[in-house]
Amino acid sequence: MDFTNSLIKWYLKNKRDLPWRKTKDPYQIWLSEIMLQQTRVAQGMPYFFSFTTAFPTVFELANASEEQVLKLWQGLGYYSRARNLHKTAQYIAFEMNGKFPDNYTNLLKLKGIGNYTAAAIASFSYDEKVPVVDGNVFRVLSRYFEIETDISSSAAKKEFSALAFELISNSNPGLFNQAIMEFGALQCVPKNPNCNDCVLNDGCLALQKKKVSAFPVKLGKTKVRKRYFNYVVYSDEVQNTIIQKRSQKGIWHNLYEFPLIETETVVDYDFIEMQLKTHLFNENTIVSVEEINPKSKVHKLSHQHLYIKFWKVVVKGIISNGINSQNLKAFPFPIVLYNFIEQDLV
Repeated sequence: MDFTNSLIKWYLKNKRDLPWRKTKDPYQIWLSEIMLQQTRVAQGMPYFFSFTTAFPTVFELANASEEQVLKLWQGLGYYSRARNLHKTAQYIAFEMNGKFPDNYTNLLKLKGIGNYTAAAIASFSYDEKVPVVDGNVFRVLSRYFEIETDISSSAAKKEFSALAFELISNSNPGLFNQAIMEFGALQCVPKNPNCNDCVLNDGCLALQKKKVSAFPVKLGKTKVRKRYFNYVVYSDEVQNTIIQKRSQKGIWHNLYEFPLIETETVVDYDFIEMQLKTHLFNENTIVSVEEINPKSKVHKLSHQHLYIKFWKVVVKGIISNGINSQNLKAFPFPIVLYNFIEQDLV
């Protein structure tokens, strides 16, 4: 088919030189695919090298502590990926003697692996004919074939997967999957694609009808929740402070943070002072309370915007079980807190 052949020829000429494309090792391919979920290649690449250096095989990853894994993952976001990565590594190492399942159906049974990741590993490592469908694939196929199905609908994944299966190369399904994803990433980009210099422009229905920007169709809007985080940064006479592990489910589970006062809206000094007196740590007498960098840091996640303020609370004496500020960097923090520690605290 012209679409498939043109796509593969384009890929062989234009593909990026990425380390996980030089191997069929399911461990390395799995690592790369988990890291690149919701993440740009340029951002994920250093983490891939860090992980493969620290954990050359699934056994080293399995034997690491969760804290080591989270620390190495720090800054990549979506930390549930790291926790699932660690649990799956332990399962593969200890229950399956280090061998990954060699087919799509069994790969799907692993924690943290969905349809896309299972298809990627199955086709790249084992040459199984199973299509990958991600945002890039939605975009390429919807434009070329003028598919008006809402990609956020429940029926979309099935429809696009069926079409991709018809197009996929029988002899080298992994090559086709790499090609269509790369084409979406480099050529058929979300905004202002260079359609004049495109190997598929003769057959692209969206281009012919001057509707490229209308595809893919996505009607569902993600509702963004606003949250207000006030972090209390204690400091005693020897520069010790207090941190805690975030134990509740949700964002940043099992990462470290300063004592937190979460509110429904922006709050002032008087509110923080009252909370300190009534609800938080009061082992040592408070000497002073001041806001560090009064402007809120806005940290944007996929479904949440966090408005973050830091309050420095100086106390008398020495905090029992306190952490020296110089040692904070050894703990895994959300990147917004780690940056604060580096820039404003240490």
